[in-house]
Amino acid sequence: MADEKERNCSGAESCSRESCEGCPGAQTPVSFLEEPNAYTEVGHVIGVVSGKGGVGKSLVTATLANMLAAAGWRVGIMDADITGPSIPRMYGLTGPASAMEEGILPEITRNDIKVMSLNLLVPDPEQAVVWRGPVIAGTVKQFWTDVIWGELDYLLVDMPPGTGDVPLTVFQSLPVDGIMIVTSPQDLVRMIVKKAWNMAEMMNIPVLGVVENFSFVTCPDCGKKIELFGKSRAEEAAGEMGIPVAGRLPLDPSLAQAADAGAFDTVLRDELSDAVRIVTSLKK
Repeated sequence: MADEKERNCSGAESCSRESCEGCPGAQTPVSFLEEPNAYTEVGHVIGVVSGKGGVGKSLVTATLANMLAAAGWRVGIMDADITGPSIPRMYGLTGPASAMEEGILPEITRNDIKVMSLNLLVPDPEQAVVWRGPVIAGTVKQFWTDVIWGELDYLLVDMPPGTGDVPLTVFQSLPVDGIMIVTSPQDLVRMIVKKAWNMAEMMNIPVLGVVENFSFVTCPDCGKKIELFGKSRAEEAAGEMGIPVAGRLPLDPSLAQAADAGAFDTVLRDELSDAVRIVTSLKK
């Protein structure tokens, strides 16, 4: 109780109350939320995260965005993986993004998804981004404050792996309504999911579900599903944390081919139908 008073009360030292409730000296907790661009109105912000790299967050983000757009929703993707952006390449977007006095205009995919990424702002998309954390975090904030997203139903934020500067910045600066955790079917899955889940819990961000990527491969001859990396542990890990499995995506060469060709706007996967249902069930 003393700690609560130290944080929230201007008269904590002389106060004898057992609770700060109803006290005129109690202070409102500081909010770090940034105001969006004046020409931006977003219904829901959804983060796509993982406790480790290489599990296909960008693939899941883009596929979910395609599914939402195909259902008639207005969708945007903020590529917050500043040092390893891949979303523009997947959709064949090259930039440079246009800017005006009111802000920066996102590029638009062939299926009408608005995209902003560092690769749409730099002259050479293959140039290494050697920036320290505060600069990277500041860039992510600018993707929210300086980009004219217009009216969107859903803004998906493709985040870098781990629990570092960028996820922290997104959780503190943007009005995130929930996150999807992406993982793979390996023994480390519980640890990977738990890391992301723990960070979300600390930041009071709801975890909407878990998407397991590389879950299986389908035999082209007999159609049998083969679990190359062993039996899925997604249900077990998600069950321990009380969150649903929102989808299991296969290891499918056609997905990589579409991304390499810049034609990912054509990708729709029924395996993410539950993820779409979960996201579209969010209330304002």
